[in-house]
Amino acid sequence: FQMKSENKKTIWDTEEVPEGSEFDDTWDPREKPEYEISFKQHVGTEDVFFGMTGKDPSTACCEDIVIKIKLPETKYSDITLDIQDKVLDLRTPKNKLLLHLPYPVNSKEGRARFLSEEEILEVTLRVSRKLDFINFS
Repeated sequence: FQMKSENKKTIWDTEEVPEGSEFDDTWDPREKPEYEISFKQHVGTEDVFFGMTGKDPSTACCEDIVIKIKLPETKYSDITLDIQDKVLDLRTPKNKLLLHLPYPVNSKEGRARFLSEEEILEVTLRVSRKLDFINFS
């Protein structure tokens, strides 16, 4: 039996702790807002009419994840949003959402906009995928 860690008092290695667990706070009394996850892909005429690129409607061919979060009675200035590779952390004075994302994303290329009339925060994140037979670019 060999210990991987140099510090013999540690219980887990950093590789064993799931990403985003440092945000998990079960004692926080704020409620979890409603949200919706959808996927978006960019298609051209070669995809729609000819099927030349091999894309299909599955999430394996999507380039973006769009998350719509309902935040009633919230101002834009009250929203704190932190996005990492696999975790979205949203906090407002009344709501808290810790969302483990279905695919790893590029947190530097994401964008968010607050639709004040609908009271919805729309977050669009670029999925970072390895190149395979479906995803060529």
